[in-house]
Amino acid sequence: MKIITPRHIEKAFGYQEYRQLIDSLLAQNRTTGNDHSEKMLEYSRLNVHRMSRIDRTTKLADETVEKLKMLRDDFIWLVLSEAWCGDAAQNLPILAKMADQSPRIALKILLRDENPEVIDAFLTNGGRAIPKLICLEKNTLNVSWHWGPRPAPAQELLIIHKTKPEESHEDFVKQVQLWYAKDRGRTLQREILSLMNLQG
Repeated sequence: MKIITPRHIEKAFGYQEYRQLIDSLLAQNRTTGNDHSEKMLEYSRLNVHRMSRIDRTTKLADETVEKLKMLRDDFIWLVLSEAWCGDAAQNLPILAKMADQSPRIALKILLRDENPEVIDAFLTNGGRAIPKLICLEKNTLNVSWHWGPRPAPAQELLIIHKTKPEESHEDFVKQVQLWYAKDRGRTLQREILSLMNLQG
């Protein structure tokens, strides 16, 4: 039995719809998921600024644009996300820019907490880490590959952090955000092209 069904695709958001959803929830002092605490609202507000900045300033590599235009098959990029997730805010805008380069890619976003049956089929080390991108063949919804929750060098920072009990979660978050700022989406682009067998 398929985990991801046409019903999931139908209820998923496009990138702009997802951004509008977050804005409308924040206007009501709410966010996605069930935790509407001030901390989660603050994360979500910060992520809106992050996504807007990345939308505005990130330019895809020429190779990325060229390779994506070469696609011959149709895919759905289904991303599990939540408004309060910092890694989602860093990666989703770039994935959206990549999907925009090819009429053969449809980017769809599902809220993780409303779709536990999907995220539980794509756990990271036993956890529901997001964002999680699942590449589906459009006509069959068969899974081609999946990626997430963050580029390999950023994931390595988490592995190192877990060996340092004296280091706070806030320190780790600062390190990761600094890495994202320096990398500017280049590693994400290379990893996705590699998964699509489009690199080199």
